[in-house]
Amino acid sequence: MDNRNLEKAVDIFGALVSGEEISRNSGKNIELYEEFTENAEVNNIVDVMLRRLNLKLYEYKDSIFVTAGDHNRLFGYSNEELKKNMGIRLNKELYLAYFIIYKIITGFYNSSGSYTYAEYVKLEDIISSVDSSLSNIIANLNVMVRDEIEENSFKMLGILWAELPIVGSDDNSVVKASRGSKVGFVKMVFNFLISQGLFLESEERYYPKERFKAIAANYFEEERGRLYEILNREEVDENAPY
Repeated sequence: MDNRNLEKAVDIFGALVSGEEISRNSGKNIELYEEFTENAEVNNIVDVMLRRLNLKLYEYKDSIFVTAGDHNRLFGYSNEELKKNMGIRLNKELYLAYFIIYKIITGFYNSSGSYTYAEYVKLEDIISSVDSSLSNIIANLNVMVRDEIEENSFKMLGILWAELPIVGSDDNSVVKASRGSKVGFVKMVFNFLISQGLFLESEERYYPKERFKAIAANYFEEERGRLYEILNREEVDENAPY
């Protein structure tokens, strides 16, 4: 193994796990991007390091990013850590946050082959999407879920969401992030995504960063999972002829 290649691989790995942008268009790390894409040995070393530490590499529009793999306690979050970071207390609130994040993803992407079809999204867009999706799922539980556990989980989310007012009594012209209203809850989720380097906010509009686009685009190709199956069936059912 060439010592120079090992050093370059370590530099790339360090930049990735630090959240730095490694891109063909990034002045600071253009050299690292070229080493990763053009030097096979460097690429292989980085790949081994990422796999050993349960990290996933995403490539998107001449940029590379990493995210923690499933159950990665070193680079990822436990449920308790996520609740603390988001400012919520109950597991059902965390599961609602997960659902909202999923709807944010599908607000920009609807399949592995699609590109972003919106420059930005607003709080009311996500609230409307969650309203519609949960209402449709709850109304069709008998055909959408597999078992009583899934049925009870969606009922719980539906009740929690329905009990939230659109705007809380302590909200004002500057939207407050809180668990007390739909607007505040979605704002709270977006604040977390911003803290993770996934979104930018300007004038109550939320713009996805390249890191978010990479994760979202790859989700449809690699992850999906049971929630994808349910919501994809929901979309099919909504569009079915009567």
